Amino acid sequence: MWKKEGLVLHEKDNVGIALNDLPAGKEINIDEKQTITLLEDIPYGFKFSVCSIGEGEPIIKYGETIGRAIEAIKPGSLVHIHNIEGLRARGDL
Repeated sequence: MWKKEGLVLHEKDNVGIALNDLPAGKEINIDEKQTITLLEDIPYGFKFSVCSIGEGEPIIKYGETIGRAIEAIKPGSLVHIHNIEGLRARGDL
């Protein structure tokens, strides 16, 4: 039996959420079929990419676009303010 260490909330999501503090190099199970090797430390509750995300592509969580990648993001990378631009609750878009 596998231990769930990352959670993908919706089938459309391209990010998961760390359910524990997760160290770089750790292989984690997203589900029974998919594993990801983390490229960076991922703190508890933070997002990590579950697939390649190209520059300018949407960041999808809850099945909804929550931001846009400002650079290419590799699978297993931390997804946070250093590599995404928030799109929610902005009055200029």
